[in-house]
Amino acid sequence: MSNTTFPAPTEHMAVELASQPDTWARAVDMSAEQRILPASGARIAVVGCGTSWFIAQSYAWLRESGGHGQTDAFAASEAFVDRGYDAVVLLSRSGTTTEILELADTLRSVTTIGITGDTSSPLMGAVDEIVALPFADELSVVQTRFATTALALFRASLGEDLTAAIADAQTAVAEDLDADLVGAEQYTFLGRGMATGLAHEAALKMREASQSWTESYPSMEYRHGPIAIAAPGRVTWQFGETPEGLADQVRATGARFEAGTLDPMAELVRAQRVALARARAKGLNPDAPRSLTRSVILDER
Repeated sequence: MSNTTFPAPTEHMAVELASQPDTWARAVDMSAEQRILPASGARIAVVGCGTSWFIAQSYAWLRESGGHGQTDAFAASEAFVDRGYDAVVLLSRSGTTTEILELADTLRSVTTIGITGDTSSPLMGAVDEIVALPFADELSVVQTRFATTALALFRASLGEDLTAAIADAQTAVAEDLDADLVGAEQYTFLGRGMATGLAHEAALKMREASQSWTESYPSMEYRHGPIAIAAPGRVTWQFGETPEGLADQVRATGARFEAGTLDPMAELVRAQRVALARARAKGLNPDAPRSLTRSVILDER
């Protein structure tokens, strides 16, 4: 018998992910802060790292497809922002991420808007405008509510009614989890449009919290190779509308096709809960995942 011991799971991630219906509702009511965000017609870039980059992708798709102006999403380390943008939005839960702060320091001729959960962070003084979401900040290393609350703020700023999304999140928080879904060998998350970034984020959550084998793709790209790993005991999980014929093709492999019926942000909450359940089943502590810290702060060279 192995003598290996595991840290006892703590409850920060559980509490924080369950609070999302409430934090989304608070973001919807932040009308003054929403007016700080770039106005319709402005050409903008949205920048983040990790989770924040995936949320930037979702916001960019919503803003541009909604006719509000060109919107590009970049990872901070690979950002091409010297393109005559009217504004750059920098998203960082901690406000301490090295790549974000270094990028902010280089942006002298463009309006910068920071979104953060920590009102004592260096980002507060590194940008022209700030939107603080301290009520959505987190103790867990694994992000849940800050990311989705920021996206709720973005969606509300674009004129969306999030009433149905918040109701879906309440469903996602309360429903019983399917044991077969939790116990799968492998997961592939798919999304279209706004849901693509959320599919990438779902895969990241599963890797971070439970060390699970996950992948993610735009839905229409899945048949261009990745479907080869679909097999019995594995899950292909669609966020948003399913492309015609895809469900049958996945089921033909013996894999489970999980067609998300909730708003994609709420579907992400379901995936967060599965990640948490898998972490607990493995004896892992999702609040302090292996090799991760709350913020990536690089040593000065």
